[in-house]
Amino acid sequence: MKTTPFTQIHKDLGAKMAPFAGYEMPIQYEGISEEHKAVREAVGIFDVSHMGEFIVSGPKALELIQKVTSNNASKLKIGDAQYSCLPNKEGGIVDDLLVYRLEEERYMLVVNASNIEKDWNWIFENNKEIGAEMENISDDIALLAVQGPKTAEALNPLSPVDLAEVGFYTFVQDTFLGIENVVISATGYTGSGGFELYIPKEKAAEVWHAIMEAGKDYGIKPCGLGARDTLRLEMGYCLYGNDINDTTSPIEAGLGWITKVKKGDFNSRDIFQAQKTDGVTRKLVGFILDGKRVPRHGYPIEDKDGNVIGEVTSGTKSPSLDIPIGMGYVTKALSSVDSEVMIVMRNKKFPAKVVKFPFYKG
Repeated sequence: MKTTPFTQIHKDLGAKMAPFAGYEMPIQYEGISEEHKAVREAVGIFDVSHMGEFIVSGPKALELIQKVTSNNASKLKIGDAQYSCLPNKEGGIVDDLLVYRLEEERYMLVVNASNIEKDWNWIFENNKEIGAEMENISDDIALLAVQGPKTAEALNPLSPVDLAEVGFYTFVQDTFLGIENVVISATGYTGSGGFELYIPKEKAAEVWHAIMEAGKDYGIKPCGLGARDTLRLEMGYCLYGNDINDTTSPIEAGLGWITKVKKGDFNSRDIFQAQKTDGVTRKLVGFILDGKRVPRHGYPIEDKDGNVIGEVTSGTKSPSLDIPIGMGYVTKALSSVDSEVMIVMRNKKFPAKVVKFPFYKG
């Protein structure tokens, strides 16, 4: 099992560790609810160094990115980041990712940990006729997500840049703790603001301890992947492998806004164009349940007549709302807000109501 530059720190802090995407990762420290609350109200720090980073550069860089991603990367200015996905050729999703424009002809792609090799191979295969320069720097980078409404105030003493000025889906490259060329971005995955710091792995421990010290007066807590999941689910953000995969279309998943069919040719463009024109037969929706039973991945979803119309892709008890919430694909007819469906849990059926994302309004 792989480790990150922070693994020993997690163990020293008493984190509950578990395998995730081939890495030994912290699931929780004090507890998911406490860590979740810290991010919603103050500051939380996550080790997300298991994520993958690819550099695509040279005069053909944009051409390759336009070919393999669904969004329109030509709109990016230096200092912009963009949420996108890698479509396959059958209308599904190889992965979702972030695209950063670092320089005029230099981009960074940030991909999910479980898909690093798969994504690299897919992009490499698409690059054979294009010839952009590609470099996998995943093993050289440590990545921290420092999240919560007090993050900018806590981190500003460590940065020459006023982090409050870093807009959503933008980034700066500057010194941080005297370390040069640290990428500090504001893409978030929690819905409570904050930043991601891409740092050389040999500086990882130094940066962790400095952030923990700087955040002490702001209530900072180390947070595990358990809280990261409850936070993203409250916002209705997709998790690859649960809510989207090789067989789900971005149009079905509510990601039509990152699927720019007018930008020119890219993988599955014609399929997505048809889906936007003709509609889809199923949609990813959010739902809430009465009672205390928590929906889990794979549970069937039925209509009131007992017909199976889909399945749960993600579910939890929302720490912020104190109710069970979930996401899942249902037939188009029952995808509108306030539609009533049934979640099947261990041969019992529980009523649920479709609601608009996000669950947590802040």
